[in-house]
Amino acid sequence: MLTIGEVAKRTGIAASALRYYEREGLIPRADRKGGKRIYGDDILDRLALLTAAKAAGFSVSEIRTLLSGFARRTPPGTRWRKLAARKRAELDARLGEIEQMKRVLDVATRCECPTLEECSRVIRG
Repeated sequence: MLTIGEVAKRTGIAASALRYYEREGLIPRADRKGGKRIYGDDILDRLALLTAAKAAGFSVSEIRTLLSGFARRTPPGTRWRKLAARKRAELDARLGEIEQMKRVLDVATRCECPTLEECSRVIRG
């Protein structure tokens, strides 16, 4: 059994974040012993999944979808693939936006216009 402090130390996740994850239903509610949260060792596996999902850019809501409701017998891989495909499409769209931002910045850094009006005309194309 692990206290919240031990879990925080072993995972690098702040105790406040663990309490937040618990409130959001991302991790199961901890048992209490002497008023302190006590987790089983399996919490470390759950937090590893949660951390991987966060690193992939999944939102709290998406992570909740991934981690909950397995009574419906939906295999984890099926959920990962579905959510990953959606996240990949989202990231591809964001990459397009970032490339456009970079093009605008490239134009701006080459700017040698004497007035703001002329600069506006150059940007407008």
